[in-house]
Amino acid sequence: MLTITRVRCILTAPAGIGLAVVKVETSDAGLYGLGCATFTQRLTAVKAAVEDYLDPLLRGRDPSHIEDIWQLCYQNSYWRNSPVLNNAISGVDQALWDILGKRAGLPVYQLLGGKSRPAAAVYRHADGRDPQEVLDNVLRLREAGIRYVRCQLGGYGGLAQPSTDAAPYNNVGVYGGVKGNMRSPAGALPGEYYDPDVYVLSVVRMFEYLRAQLGMDVPLLHDVHERLAPIEAARFVKQLEPFRLFFLEDPLPPEHIEWFARIRQHAAVPLAMGELFTHPLEWKPLITQQLIDFIRVHISTIGGITPARKLAALCEAFGVRTAWHGPGDISPVGHAANLHLDLHVPNFGIQEFSGFPDPLPEVFPGCPELRDGYLYVNEAPGLGVDIHEALAARYPIHGDMAQFSGGVVRWTQSRLPDGTLWRP
Repeated sequence: MLTITRVRCILTAPAGIGLAVVKVETSDAGLYGLGCATFTQRLTAVKAAVEDYLDPLLRGRDPSHIEDIWQLCYQNSYWRNSPVLNNAISGVDQALWDILGKRAGLPVYQLLGGKSRPAAAVYRHADGRDPQEVLDNVLRLREAGIRYVRCQLGGYGGLAQPSTDAAPYNNVGVYGGVKGNMRSPAGALPGEYYDPDVYVLSVVRMFEYLRAQLGMDVPLLHDVHERLAPIEAARFVKQLEPFRLFFLEDPLPPEHIEWFARIRQHAAVPLAMGELFTHPLEWKPLITQQLIDFIRVHISTIGGITPARKLAALCEAFGVRTAWHGPGDISPVGHAANLHLDLHVPNFGIQEFSGFPDPLPEVFPGCPELRDGYLYVNEAPGLGVDIHEALAARYPIHGDMAQFSGGVVRWTQSRLPDGTLWRP
């Protein structure tokens, strides 16, 4: 009988963003599976969960018992649904699907029931400091064959860059064509400061400009990233209604999902939600009450392919489409897992895709391929993506990556003008 002989977690940062990839080895020499367990902000905690707890738990077990192993990992810690443990479980789960596909000689999407489409349409990001720069980036992506584009001004609403020292923040400037006057009190702590009112006004003006230049037939998206108070989010969604967005992402944090019913009553804007979801009770009411249009979960954060395919089936029953989270802090293995689900589920909507900058394709041979706005798998058995461990070792994570890529940044230390910490 084939058995699991070792489970380990490989940390690497080929493109400057920390990634966690789980490798499940078996008693058949050379047969192993890979899965994505990337929780970028807590990489070493995931590695410890995999190697200190799941490895001894799973050695000697049959890797084909995917459902049983998922339930075992999920329940064995007694306390459940944390992003650290879910990512650890996801790494194992995706790796087991990878092993099963390799043993069967079939891509994972075939194991799920086959293709519903030959490739997955993607959306990419067009950011800018002003509406014209956003428009330029939209046009650049359109020329490259990308039909769906997410449009952001200054990332997620930062009002220019405040002083980085501990002195009072006095930031008077223009953000996206809206004059800002953001003043913070003496003693305000460092962070990424932003003014919600300026953010809302500037984004509305951005979409007025984009629609005037592009017309209404270009599918445009926007991500609020949960940075508004509930009543302000409700008003903002209504202001965006005339611009016919493909969807508006994360207008509220998971802590305020009850507000979606109020938003739904007042605006017919397609809503996408779920990037931070780790618990079924965060998504079940939104789906069963038909309060969102797209589910946006990070597949590794909910536990991998096994729960994601069940979530997609629940969504299908209530008319909700998938739009799995696909940023740069997902390994190519994780992007492949997204894509195999995209190809199979009938209620696929769109796939976020951040691209594979060098040297990711060299470290992870078999990366999915983007052609004319569509993402394709390579048809190899399993997930189709491997890892070159010797090359991965040349790109170690460093201490700052425990906070986030690129050093200790202020993105997860967002503050209102008076210095209050707010949702990132």
